[in-house]
Amino acid sequence: MMHSERSGSSDTPLSSQTDAELFLALRNGQNAALGVIYDRHAGLVYGLALNALKNSQEAEDLTQDIFLTLARRCSYDPKRGTLRTYLTILTRSRAIDRLRSRTSARELLNRWRPTGQLETASNAPLEHVFQHEQSQEVKTALAQLSNDQQQVLKMAYYDGLSQSEIAERLKIPLGMVKARARRGLLKLRQSLTRFTK
Repeated sequence: MMHSERSGSSDTPLSSQTDAELFLALRNGQNAALGVIYDRHAGLVYGLALNALKNSQEAEDLTQDIFLTLARRCSYDPKRGTLRTYLTILTRSRAIDRLRSRTSARELLNRWRPTGQLETASNAPLEHVFQHEQSQEVKTALAQLSNDQQQVLKMAYYDGLSQSEIAERLKIPLGMVKARARRGLLKLRQSLTRFTK
């Protein structure tokens, strides 16, 4: 049992090893090394994620994703820099990706939301026709999504729920929520290419 607490290359306890040694131990199949790395750096990753995303649930999701990435094959090379620097860059990069995805999805879905009578007298008739055509196109594209995909996208972008909160409410795995949202957004983008160019 003590073997899982120690590195394969020395008798030094995992908790006393450097990040580089822990990463190599993880690569060599010592899963306990991930726990030590997590304890050391989860605060940093979560803080960066929360600062960027401004949502604690999304920050928790991203923190989990970052450490799952580390547990699988990732591009970190201890010879090129510290693990802390790698985690900082990876977290910022993934947070920016999520913000971009959130923004583009919101812009896309906002076209579906009824705008009410916000038309101004300056709107040319041609522009009004184009907006009506565009609105119909978005409704048609959304109708092509499965009910599951529509439900997840509405909960995310109209109700403002995180993917974890959606999973909780629908009582389905988080991975399923992510897959439905991703497939739904991809279908919408494909259907609406002439409006999103």
